[in-house]
Amino acid sequence: MKRLIFLLFPLLLSAQTHRFVYLLQYKKDSLAQDFTKANMILDVNPDDIKFYPYSYAQTDSLNKVRGQNRARWDDDLPAVIRKKGSFENTSLILVNDLFSLKSTDKMNWKLLSDTKIDGQYNLQKATTRFGGREWIAWFCKDINLSEGPYKFRGLPGLIFEIEDTNKNFIFKLAKSMKFPKTYETPFLESFVGKKPLPVSEKIIAKKQLELYNDPLHDVAESFKSNTNPENTFWVSGVQVKSIDQLKGMSDERRRVMLRDNNPIEIDKAIKYPLN
Repeated sequence: MKRLIFLLFPLLLSAQTHRFVYLLQYKKDSLAQDFTKANMILDVNPDDIKFYPYSYAQTDSLNKVRGQNRARWDDDLPAVIRKKGSFENTSLILVNDLFSLKSTDKMNWKLLSDTKIDGQYNLQKATTRFGGREWIAWFCKDINLSEGPYKFRGLPGLIFEIEDTNKNFIFKLAKSMKFPKTYETPFLESFVGKKPLPVSEKIIAKKQLELYNDPLHDVAESFKSNTNPENTFWVSGVQVKSIDQLKGMSDERRRVMLRDNNPIEIDKAIKYPLN
């Protein structure tokens, strides 16, 4: 795996898309004992950088092979696009509809003298404060690419590892590959045919609070307007047989939202009402 990365770096300038896959271990609930794991993609393209779940690319590949048009989105995992060499990020967020949120995320790094060896790579330690958390990164100066997972960038070398000091989020570089052409991501540019709507942080917070207050609104409206007795409605594998049944399901959804309110940028966590 490390040898594969080493062999591809000299071809970086000639490759239209150079892909780095990171293993992300994270805790939806900061009090959880166990991690949730996901593979994440960092695509370095000629003009931009894209960071998104590996599962999106897998679904896209299956769609092409099978002639399908299935959509996939994971609310727990980030999707970010930025111009190459820039701290100007666009986050893609699905809250019933797909939204885009622009932000400037300049990071002030402190380079430390600590070093370690990872396979055949010499890594150096750096720290920063971002999103309400303290972060520790290990980067490789021998790889002249000032990028890393999520919004992390600006170091004099590729970030191999980064984690917050409370170990709620841990990113580790797993492998690298290249594509002769720029890898297109239609699954980020639109969702079920709808392009992302640009909004502010205030609007995103409002939408998330609306979802918390009425998490099964769309299901309830469809159920009430249904005139065909043969239609069936399901929520999390449970068939909905009465409108009253949705109240208990909504209460459970709110409990989950309260418990799993641990985003990467903890200073942007939504303050849900407790009653």
